[in-house]
Amino acid sequence: MARRPPRPSEDDRRLWKRVARTVTPQAPVKSAYVANDATEAALQEAARAELAELMGEVTPVTKGKTRASKRSSAKTASVAMPTAASVGLSIKPVAKHPADKPPPEELEPRRKRRLSRERDPIEARLDLHGFGRFEAEDQLRAFLMTSQARGLKAVLVITGQGRRGGGVIRASIQEWLASPYLRLIVSGYSVAHQKHGGDGAFYITLRQR
Repeated sequence: MARRPPRPSEDDRRLWKRVARTVTPQAPVKSAYVANDATEAALQEAARAELAELMGEVTPVTKGKTRASKRSSAKTASVAMPTAASVGLSIKPVAKHPADKPPPEELEPRRKRRLSRERDPIEARLDLHGFGRFEAEDQLRAFLMTSQARGLKAVLVITGQGRRGGGVIRASIQEWLASPYLRLIVSGYSVAHQKHGGDGAFYITLRQR
């Protein structure tokens, strides 16, 4: 165990007090650089600006957007998008899809009567006797497309009645005419008059191009 230092005697204390009275305290040393008020204010302002920028970069996300993204959104919103008129473009209406055309309707009695009496001419005929179902559909489509291209208005299609009136082609004709492709070509149809084939034939009117 370390020995404790001896306590100073009364003579030692009096001697220390005499020595202390003769010692002059040293004046504190000042810095050679003293900033004036303007410099100090500029430094404080720069420090605050740097701190504000740093805090802006690490601002927590609020409702999915940062402060920077809000500033970007504000800039984007202020920019007016060009319109077709401002850049001199003309917009043409989009052509209708074939499905937008209504299916052909049955002819009005007056129109059917005029065709049966040939006051409105029947300008072409197609006989589908002897064709299978798929061949007949191809023949009908090609015939109607060609007739429209020639500018014809009304044609006659002979399907035949089949055995006991149950012919496959006759039963399919209305379905074919209502298909998306042929509804662009055909405007109406009706069973023909007896002298033109009766239940085994159809008057078909065509849309004008």
